[in-house]
Amino acid sequence: MTPEEAKKRIEQLTRELQRHNYNYYVLNNPVISDYEYDMMLKELEELEKKYPQFKLPDSPTQRVGADITKEFKTVKHKYPMLSLANTYSEGEVRDFLNRVEKAVGSPVEYVCELKYDGVAISLIYNNGILVQAVTRGDGIQGDDVTNNVKTIRTIPLRLLGDYKDELEVRGEIFMPREGFEKLNREREEIGEPPFANPRNAAAGSIKMQDPKEVAKRPLDNFMYYVPHDLPGVETHYQALQFIKKLGLKVSNNIALCKTEKEIFEFINDWDEGRKNLPFDIDGIVIKVNRIDIQKKLGYTAKNPRWAIAYKFKAERVETVLLSIEYQVGRTGAVTPVANLKPVLLAGTVVKRASLHNADIIAQLDVRIGDYVFVEKGGEIIPKIVGVNLEKRKPGAKPVKFIEYCPECGTKLVRKEGEAAYYCPNEDACPPQIKGKLEHFISRKAMNIESLGEGKIEILYDKGLVKDPADLYELTYDDLYGLEKVIPAGEGEKPRKISFREKTVKNILQGIENSKKVPFPRVLYALGIRYVGETVAKKLAYHFKSIDALKSASFEELVVVEDIGEKIAESVIKWFEKPSHIDMIERLRKHGVQLELKEEENVVSDVLEGKSFVVSGVFERHSRDEIKELIEKYGGKNVSSISSKTDYVLAGDKMGPVKKEKAEKLGIPIISEEEFEKMIGLA
Repeated sequence: MTPEEAKKRIEQLTRELQRHNYNYYVLNNPVISDYEYDMMLKELEELEKKYPQFKLPDSPTQRVGADITKEFKTVKHKYPMLSLANTYSEGEVRDFLNRVEKAVGSPVEYVCELKYDGVAISLIYNNGILVQAVTRGDGIQGDDVTNNVKTIRTIPLRLLGDYKDELEVRGEIFMPREGFEKLNREREEIGEPPFANPRNAAAGSIKMQDPKEVAKRPLDNFMYYVPHDLPGVETHYQALQFIKKLGLKVSNNIALCKTEKEIFEFINDWDEGRKNLPFDIDGIVIKVNRIDIQKKLGYTAKNPRWAIAYKFKAERVETVLLSIEYQVGRTGAVTPVANLKPVLLAGTVVKRASLHNADIIAQLDVRIGDYVFVEKGGEIIPKIVGVNLEKRKPGAKPVKFIEYCPECGTKLVRKEGEAAYYCPNEDACPPQIKGKLEHFISRKAMNIESLGEGKIEILYDKGLVKDPADLYELTYDDLYGLEKVIPAGEGEKPRKISFREKTVKNILQGIENSKKVPFPRVLYALGIRYVGETVAKKLAYHFKSIDALKSASFEELVVVEDIGEKIAESVIKWFEKPSHIDMIERLRKHGVQLELKEEENVVSDVLEGKSFVVSGVFERHSRDEIKELIEKYGGKNVSSISSKTDYVLAGDKMGPVKKEKAEKLGIPIISEEEFEKMIGLA
C-alpha cells in the first residue's frame, strides 16, 4: 500500500466508523455486526500506527464512543467508562494472559464473567439511595436516565444494610428473550415495527421520554464492576459479593480461574451453554482478580490493561442478493425482504433475509447482484450485515426504495420520526384488508377458528368479504363448493382447500358463536392502530360501549389509564371514517356485542390491589378465562414474577423457572381450587 493509498483508506475508515458510532450510540440502530466493526477499527489502528502523519484529529481510535443524544441531560463521569478491548481469537487471549503475567512477574488469578448484550449503565448511590443513572455515552460523559432506570424493578432504589459512603456501580441493562418476543408481538399487534434484537429494544427503552412507558418494558440488569475502592475489599470477586449483599443484582455465572485451561473451559462451556440462557450474551469477559494488580497494570487511552472481552463469533456466510421484494402488513407498514441464493447457515437453508427499512438499505449500500454477508440475528432471524465490495459487479446501481404500494399503487407515506414507510390506503389495499380480517377472526379476538388455514384469502379473492361485517352476511350457498389449490412449498405437495358441507356448517356456526364474544375483545378485533388487547380492555371498561367511545373527545380519552396522545389520536381518526361507522352499524344489526353487559363489569373488589402471575394448564378454566376472572374480581394480571407479585396461580405443567423464582422470593403458589375459594366460586 502506498502512502497515498494509506491516507485515503484512513480517511475512509474514519468516516465509516464515525457513521457506525452514530448509528450505534445515538440512533441505537446498528447496521453492521460487532465483528465487522471491530475488524474495521483494528485495521484503522494498524494503519495509523504505520502512518501516524495521516491520523485525523477526530479519529474514532482517539475516543471511546461517539456523540451524545440531546434529549437527556449530559453528565460527566467521575471515573471514565472505558470499553473493553475485544478479541475473537483464542491466540489473542493467550497473548493477554502472557502480557499480564509478564508485567506482574508471577501467576495471576482471574475472574471470568458473561458478556451481556445490552446497554452499559452507571448507578450512583448516596447514603444508600439511588441518586443517578448515567449511560456510557462517549465514555467521558453520558446521558442522565435516572427516572427511566428507576422503573426497573431489579435495580434497588435503596441499598440493603447501612452503607453510607458514595457508591458507584457499573453494569448492563438488557431485555430477556421472552420479554423481547412478547414486546415484539405487542408492537406488531398495534401496528408498530418490531425491534431487530433485544439489545436494540433495551437501548430504545432506556432513551424513551416517558418513564411510564419504560416501566412497561421487560428490562433487567446485572452489575459487574465498582470503579473505586471499597472497605475491606481486595479483589474484584470480593467487590461483586460486596455489592450483591447490598441488594444489587450480580450474576451467579462467574468463575475464579487460576490457569489458562480453566479460562478456556469457561469460554467453551458458555459458547454452548448460552443457547439455554433466557437472555443474550455475546462473549466472555476475563478480568484480573486482585485490585492492586489492576492498578499496577493501569489503562490505555481507551481500555483497561487488566481485562479483555472474548467475543463469540456469529456464524456468517456469503451469498448473492438476487432481488428485493416489498411486503405490506396489516397496518400498511412496508417491509423490504431480500431474496438470496440459497445457502446453509446454522443448520438451515436460508433463502430470505429481512432488510428492515429504507434506512438500513441505504446504510448498507446493498445492491442487486452483490455478494452479501448473512448472519442469524440472535441465532434466529437471518439478516444481511454487510457487502463484499471486492466482488461488486461494475455498473451495480444503488437500490431505491419504492414510492408506491406494490399491492394497490397508492403513494407511500413516512411519518416524522418513524423508520417505516406506510401505505395509507388501509380500507382498499388487499394485504391490509386480509390482514385485518385474519386479525378479526384470531383466537384472542373473535375466535372464529373454523375460518383459519387460508380460508379468509379465498373469501376475499372471491369478493365475498371486504370487512368484518361481511362475515356475518355469508350464507351456505355463498360458501359451499369454494376451493383453492395452495402451491407447494419446498419439500411439500400442493394442498387443496375445499368448502364441503361440514366445513361450511362449522364456519357458519363459528361466526354465530362469535356474537357472544364480549365487547372488550370485539373492540380489540376491530384492529384500530395502537389498540392492543390490554388497551382495548381499558377503553371498553371505561366507556362501556362503542357509542360512548365513538363520541369521546381527545381530553376524555387521555384521562384513561395508559391511554396516551398517540392512542387517543388513532382512535379519533378511526371513528372519523364513514366506512368504519357503517361497519359498526352492520355488526350491531347482526348482534355482535358492542357494549359491556352488566355481568362483564367488575363483579367484586375481593382481589383489589392483588397482582397475579398465571402459569400452567388448568382443569376447569382456560388461561384466558382465569385472567378474565382475576380482572372481574378486581385483581391485576402481570406477566413476570417480581418481589411485588402477590400470588402465582399455578396449573399443571407450570414453568420450572417461574416456580423456582416464586419459591426463592417467598411468593404464595396457589391452585385453581384455592383461587376459586378466594373469589367465592368454590
